[in-house]
This record gives sequence, structure tokens and C-alpha cells, in this order.
Amino acid sequence: MDFGIAGKWALVCGASKGLGFGCAQALVREGVHVVLVARGAEALEAAVMKLLADPGRPTDTAVQHVAADITTAEGRAKVFEKHREFDIVVTNAGGPPPGDFREWDRDVWLKAVDANMLTPIELIKATVDGMAARGFGRVVNITSSSVKAPIDVLGLSNGARSGLTGFVAGVARTSKLASANVTINNLLPGSFETDRLKVTMAGAAQKAGQSLEVVMDARRGNIPARRFGTAEEFGAACAFLCSQHAGYITGQNILTDGGAYPGTY
Repeated sequence: MDFGIAGKWALVCGASKGLGFGCAQALVREGVHVVLVARGAEALEAAVMKLLADPGRPTDTAVQHVAADITTAEGRAKVFEKHREFDIVVTNAGGPPPGDFREWDRDVWLKAVDANMLTPIELIKATVDGMAARGFGRVVNITSSSVKAPIDVLGLSNGARSGLTGFVAGVARTSKLASANVTINNLLPGSFETDRLKVTMAGAAQKAGQSLEVVMDARRGNIPARRFGTAEEFGAACAFLCSQHAGYITGQNILTDGGAYPGTY
């Protein structure tokens, strides 16, 4: 299927590895020019080299990068100095650490909200009017399945990402955007093979006094697919939401969790 987005420009955040990289890779393979942003310059450069060597990338597809902290005003300014107008924006910031809410003070909460709620809102504000003027735009926020099924030790993520979810539910449905072929959706990953999962599972293993392997196997056993997801298949879902074919999907929370969420709605 031709997604109809070749030649578009995309900003992909947290793109040096994991789910962000998976999204960047899928878009590049569709012929989308991509600007990758992440904090770690070395990992980011390695990601760019991997994309440039990808046999699925059309040879005229640009792959650019900016080493910056997208959660800061300075970092965002650096990105928009590199390229100003984007047709596609994939927001993604590292999730806040797990823990006990009794140990989190105001500064910890503000950092989580700033990264996982306010930063995506700032990126949306900076790009959607231009998208509307051009008659095409796609914003995909990588959030978490915890928005649908909160995880007790991820209270910071539960709270901050739920705030973003509420904001998107309203702004995505404004006629100025929806009627101009600008969509905003949230992509909710469940358990994927990422560094984030390993950190969370390591904490759970330590708390339970079990080995990491035992805890990982138990998590797999609770997923109907009996496996963790891959960054490549997550990226494919993201690329579809960014495609011309997804213009009638907006304001939605789309789970990619191997069937783990047990609810009907």
C-alpha cells in the first residue's frame, strides 16, 4: 500500500533508539524526509547512519538530526532552526522513572508533566496551524498503555500522559484542524522490547526478589500474544497513522499491546 506521504517532512522525537527509532525508520522507508532529535549525540549519529544504510530507504530521502533536549525551549528552538515546517510530528520523551508516589516532590512531578504533557503541547502549538494552511498534517503522540490501564509504580507517567490525552481529545476535534486534514492521535504502546521495559522490569525484579528472566517471562505470560512487541511493528502502526489513508482518524488512543488490555472499550 502506498501511504501517499513520500516527500513530506517529519519531526521524530526520542528517535535515537527504541520506539522513536522504529517510527523514524518506518517513515523513511515511505520516502518521508525525517529530522531526528534526541539528547545523546553519539546514539543519534549511529541511528542516522543506520537509516542512511537502510535498503528500504528511497535514495532521495533526507535524514537529518539535531542533538537537543526537546523538553526545553532551547532544544525546540534548535530543532526549528534546522527545519521550520513539518507535515508530520511524532512526539516522544523518555518516560519518568517508576517508584512510590510518597517519594515524589513537586519538582519531580513538574519534570514529568513538562516532558510528557507540556512538551507535546508546545510542539503541537508550533506546527498545526502551518499544517492546516497546507491542507495536510499528522501528529502522533507516543504515550503509554498506562493511560488505559494505569500501572501502580508508574504514577508519574499515568498522571502526565493522561493530562496530554485529555488535551488531545479536545484540540484534535476543533473544526479548524479536523476539516483541514490535520489529525492528532495518541499511540499507546504496551510491552515492547526497549531499554525502558528493561529498566521497569529490573525494578520489579529487585522488589520481588526474583531474577530479571523470571519477571520478564511472567510479563510475557500475561500478554495474549505471548511476546513483547518490536520497534519495527510499532513504527509501522505510526506510519499508517501518518498516512493519507488515516485522514478520518483523529483524537484517538490506539493501543498496541498484543491484546494485553482486558477491557471492551
